[in-house]
Amino acid sequence: MSSSISNTSQNAYYQSENNEGYTIGIVVSDYYSEITHKLLDASIQVLTQYGVKEKNIEVLNMPGAFELIYGLGRMIENHEYDGIIALGCVIKGDTDHDKYINQAVANSIAQLTLEYNIPITFGLLTTNTLQQAEDRSGGALGNKGKKRHWQF
Repeated sequence: MSSSISNTSQNAYYQSENNEGYTIGIVVSDYYSEITHKLLDASIQVLTQYGVKEKNIEVLNMPGAFELIYGLGRMIENHEYDGIIALGCVIKGDTDHDKYINQAVANSIAQLTLEYNIPITFGLLTTNTLQQAEDRSGGALGNKGKKRHWQF
């Protein structure tokens, strides 16, 4: 499908002549659901705004960010998608636990993308505080679910 990227000072939007045939998988973590489900809603809004049929968007919920890896694998094995979006939120705590989760998810997305030749968008918020996550999921800094636009 013919496409182009249009960069503005606020955003990069995916544009295509015909996105109706695209099938998109979204794996979303339910941990911090008040954050991640806002990202999910915004992602679906942008996809449908640019012509992807809502019936062609499949959502798979996972309990936490680390489980996004398993969910991505299931989606790749069970259906052919034009692209997959991984959405989650990890907030820094008192230990380095967040670093291990973030690194594992990032490495797995890169590995799965290369191994299966499918674009997977990294939509994992990695913040230091709950306020930062709120600011990035519809608060003061907009919604990163909307700012993640995909060229498949």
